[in-house]
Amino acid sequence: MPLTDADYKSAADELGCEVAAVKAVAAVESSGEPFLADGRPCILFEAHIFSRYTQCKFDQTHPHISSPTWNRKLYRGGAAEWERLEEAIELDRKAALMSASWGAFQVMGFNFALCRFTNVEDFVAAMKESEAKQLTAFVQFIKSRDLDDELRRKDWRGFARGYNGIGFKQNAYDTKLARVYEQIRGAKQEAA
Repeated sequence: MPLTDADYKSAADELGCEVAAVKAVAAVESSGEPFLADGRPCILFEAHIFSRYTQCKFDQTHPHISSPTWNRKLYRGGAAEWERLEEAIELDRKAALMSASWGAFQVMGFNFALCRFTNVEDFVAAMKESEAKQLTAFVQFIKSRDLDDELRRKDWRGFARGYNGIGFKQNAYDTKLARVYEQIRGAKQEAA
């Protein structure tokens, strides 16, 4: 069931920010598509994270899913990311689940505790269940990382740094967030 404006408003109220700010994060992180056409959540498998959690054990034998450094060329996109995840699961299930970002807000599996889950399996189950659970996990993550003030101030650079890590500059996340926020905000004002 898709998120409603009321769902976004509730999340924004809990974070003390504008609805457009929350919607901008979803739009930038997953192009507003929390699930694939086949019903699985959108994911992005991060080979460098898998390498870290497996102590580089599979870097030589499985370089397409385990890499000591971030490499954009390893991404396959869409449903093909699930193929990469499934291959990694065969090698080390927990490390694989923690090495993917999940759903509308692309929260990394290794952040399960910051999202108030006991383990990564429970986190993944919630990400598979609904957009509402993805939104709840996002809100908890933002609060745990103290990024709500960046959303309130619309400090896109600070938010992108805290949300996406130091590589945010390579992907221009701050610029994308600012642009999409303004588009969403502008569309809302036109509709009013």
